[in-house]
Amino acid sequence: MATYSGSLYRRRQIGSAIALTLCGLATVLGLVFLVWILWTTLIHGLSALGPSLVTEMTPPPGEDGGGLANAFMGSLLMVALAVVIGTPIGVLAGTYLSEFSRGKKIGETIRFVNDILLSAPSIIIGLFVYELVVRPTARFSGFAGGIALAFIFLPVVVRTTDEMLRLVPDVMREAALSLGIPRWKVTVNILYRAASTGILTGILLAIARISGETAPLLFTALNNQYWSLDMSQPIANIPVVIFQFAMSPYEQWQNLAWAGAFVMTAVVLILSVVSRSVLNRKGGK
Repeated sequence: MATYSGSLYRRRQIGSAIALTLCGLATVLGLVFLVWILWTTLIHGLSALGPSLVTEMTPPPGEDGGGLANAFMGSLLMVALAVVIGTPIGVLAGTYLSEFSRGKKIGETIRFVNDILLSAPSIIIGLFVYELVVRPTARFSGFAGGIALAFIFLPVVVRTTDEMLRLVPDVMREAALSLGIPRWKVTVNILYRAASTGILTGILLAIARISGETAPLLFTALNNQYWSLDMSQPIANIPVVIFQFAMSPYEQWQNLAWAGAFVMTAVVLILSVVSRSVLNRKGGK
C-alpha cells in the first residue's frame, strides 16, 4: 500500500512539473511575441517617431515629413464619444442584470444577446451602423464612427459591471436593506463603491479594445487628409490611416504607419497593464 501511495505521489509530482513547465514555456512564448511586435514596429517606425508625429498632419503622397496629429485627434474624439455613450448604458444594463433580473428569463436572454454582441465581428457592427447612420444621412462622419465603437465598447462594460456586482457579498445588500435603505441607494452608495475598481478596469479594457478597431471605421468615419474637429464629416483616425499608409507605395507613409502602429500598441499595452494593476491593488487590500 505504501509503495502504491509513493508511486502515485511521484506520478503527481511528474505531472505537476510537466504542467508548470508547459505553462512557463507558454508564458515565455507570449512575451517573446509581444516584444517581437513592439521591436518590429519600433525599428520600422523609428524614422517617423518624434515630436512631429503628434504636431504635424498627415503629409500628401510622396512628400517627406509630416505626422499623424489629425489622426490621433480624430481617434481620440471617436473613442471619447464611444465612452460617453457606452459607459452609462453599460453600467446601468449590467446593474439591471445583476440586481434586478436575477433568476429571471429576461436576464438570461439579455446576457445571451450581450455575449453574441461581445463576440460579433467588428466589420458586421460597422455594416450595421453604416445602414443605421451613414446611409440615411448620406455621409460618412465621426459621429457614425463613435457610434460603431460604442457598440463594441458597450458589451464589455455590461459584462464587467454584471460580474463585478455579483462578486459583492449578498450580506452587504441584506444588511443595508434591513436598515430600511431604499434599493437604489444601496446600489449607488454601497454596491457601486464596492465594485468600482472592477467596473473601472472593465472600462479601461474596453477602451483598449476599441482603440485599434479598423473595420467599423472604414464603413462609418472613413478618413480625412486634413485637420478637422467636425464630427458630422469624415474624420481622420489612426487605424484607417495605418491601413491606408501601410498599403501605399510611399516610403514616408509606410514609416508613419509603423510609427502609428507602435504608438497604438504601446497605448493598448499601457491601458491593459494599468487596469490590471488597479484591480490587483484593490484586491490586495
